[in-house]
Amino acid sequence: MIFNTITFLLFFIGFFILYWMVFNKNLKLQNLLLLIASYFFYAWTDWRLLSYLVAVSILNYFLGIYIEKEKDASRKRVLLFIGIIQGVGGLIYFKYFNFFIESFNDLFHSLNINLNVQIVKIIVPIGISFFTFRLLSYLLDIDKNKIKATKDWVVFFNYVSFFPSLLSGPIDKAKLLIPQLEKERKFEYNEASDGMRQILWGLFKKVVIADNLAFITNQIFDDYEIYSGSTLLLGAFLYSIQIYADFSGYTDMAIGVARLLGFKITKNFDFPLFAQNIAEFWRKWHISLTAWLTEYVFTPLSIKFRDYDKLGLIFAIVINFIVVGIWHGPNWTYVLFGFLHGLYFIPLILKGTMNKKIKTDKTRLSPTFNEFKNIIFNFILISLTFIVFRAENIQIAFKYLKNIVFYFFQKKIFLFDSRVNMTIFIIIIFIITEWLHRNKQYGLQLNKDKIPKLGRWSIYILIIFIIIQFDGEVQEFIYFQF
Repeated sequence: MIFNTITFLLFFIGFFILYWMVFNKNLKLQNLLLLIASYFFYAWTDWRLLSYLVAVSILNYFLGIYIEKEKDASRKRVLLFIGIIQGVGGLIYFKYFNFFIESFNDLFHSLNINLNVQIVKIIVPIGISFFTFRLLSYLLDIDKNKIKATKDWVVFFNYVSFFPSLLSGPIDKAKLLIPQLEKERKFEYNEASDGMRQILWGLFKKVVIADNLAFITNQIFDDYEIYSGSTLLLGAFLYSIQIYADFSGYTDMAIGVARLLGFKITKNFDFPLFAQNIAEFWRKWHISLTAWLTEYVFTPLSIKFRDYDKLGLIFAIVINFIVVGIWHGPNWTYVLFGFLHGLYFIPLILKGTMNKKIKTDKTRLSPTFNEFKNIIFNFILISLTFIVFRAENIQIAFKYLKNIVFYFFQKKIFLFDSRVNMTIFIIIIFIITEWLHRNKQYGLQLNKDKIPKLGRWSIYILIIFIIIQFDGEVQEFIYFQF
């Protein structure tokens, strides 16, 4: 079930009425309703996938309890190991098993040996990368005595399957979401109305920006061999904006829906298009994944390699970002994507500025020359790696990059029609709006003191009108595949 559909709207209206008007007096029944709604939401795509979600929830619920109870260190490690093996093993089987087979076949084919090991038909549970990391962090935090295991199975199952963030995150930690599930929630008008505005902004980013950019970028990437290098570079820039609008649009809608239900979930984007270097970009892009990997992958590795000084730090960061790439899916393009981002960190590590936060004046209407230069340079670097991310395989990625260099002013130039021109114009307005609100939680959080009520409502109505005008064929969110 996709947020930007009539189906979801009808589902949510019915659920919202029951949630706040019928079951609001009883927390246990309200949580049970939320769990049923989450399972219905997940099963809508394919009911067969629900069994895996329920099964891993049951296993990890009991593992959490027994890990906390167990006093013997070796037995505790065994229980934790079972949880890790199940989580990582599930990811390997569902997402990477056929990838290993295909890579195995390709390796022997390069040696003129045709094994032709058959791939297996596997239905990949949607959102498996997201809820698996949720479960792993839950067990790891219990093992480190950072949190207590919850005994309320309805609360725990809701933590795993919370429908606003189930399919594409954010990857909420147990210490954030479980306490909110355990306490009574009250409807707050101001929070709900602001949540509606955040949903509207997310819907605008998805329907108007991302889906219309897909119309352009699909043409360029699918026919990259006939276009000039300048067109291919334009395609890379537009795809970077597309994937940001698509993923952050989902996140805004997820956060907004959660706020309507009385929850505050993790902020996943902090205007990353305005990052001035790669470290700042990853502090602003997919924040919940970055934080997860920093805590459970990078930090342990940096401690392990600390005797090697900066070289050890480079090893840790490169491995960490290779894991970032692998997390996205079974393709060598994702591995290369992560590896390149790891390499981008090397100059910062050598200069000792990797963890240095860039101080900027967020009240300025325009960036300084130095800020603008850094933002543009970083955006170009990011866009080049998104070519690899978007490509079907590494060979196509290299050909695309090669054609940018060797055919920059040659071959066919992408023709701009009225729809494309309108999309580009709206993107410019969108980027300016996000820049002006970069100190806010999201781009449409208008200042009530500076903009009168009539002005604000005029903007909301205009956005709704634009969404209706641009609304066409429903496009799945890009990160649903991960």
